[in-house]
Amino acid sequence: MTKRSGVEEKLLVTEIFLSIQGESTWMGCPCTFIRLTGCPLRCIYCDTAYAFSGGTKLTISEIIETVENFGCRLVEVTGGEPLAQKGTVHLLEELVERQYTVLLETSGALAVKDVPPQVHKIMDIKTPTSGESENNKWENLDFLSPHDEIKFVIGDRSDYDWAKNICSQYALTSKVKAVLFSPVFGRLNPQTLVSWLLEDRLFEIRFQLQLHKYIWHPDTRGV
Repeated sequence: MTKRSGVEEKLLVTEIFLSIQGESTWMGCPCTFIRLTGCPLRCIYCDTAYAFSGGTKLTISEIIETVENFGCRLVEVTGGEPLAQKGTVHLLEELVERQYTVLLETSGALAVKDVPPQVHKIMDIKTPTSGESENNKWENLDFLSPHDEIKFVIGDRSDYDWAKNICSQYALTSKVKAVLFSPVFGRLNPQTLVSWLLEDRLFEIRFQLQLHKYIWHPDTRGV
């Protein structure tokens, strides 16, 4: 277990829970979620603002023990923005060492170069309506693997056109396992986004919904 100065490092954790994966190509799979506290971004449509502050300090050993008690081999580390805490990479390393299948939900705003290569990165490139698109760290694209995924959360037609241009400019569908377009929940009608994708014949883009918000109330935590 990773220690610094003889003391095991701690992470600030908002919640750890067992649910199903609600997004990405892993949608529908049982998954243990580790939601870390803190985020430097303030996306207008953020649905996890409760993770901006608070939380409980836990050692990596304590986090791993909780995960092991759930017995699920698929684990996602999310936030907030999980990479905002320096110890997150060490947590990822420990999960990989224990042969979990590890997902990392991260924005495109913080460096991913130190993330273990075995981790499946799901990187959210921030669109203009998020209010955070200027913080996208484009060099992150050089550190993505063929098993990683890129997500765009689409708020309106201008977001869609912007995301479509980014996909073309960086040849994103050839870099990663999947490029996902998701409508902002409650703001953009899913049918509208689907119609744009089909009209433009963007057959390599994968449409997605936030499945958990259709199973439970959208404001429900820990599911």
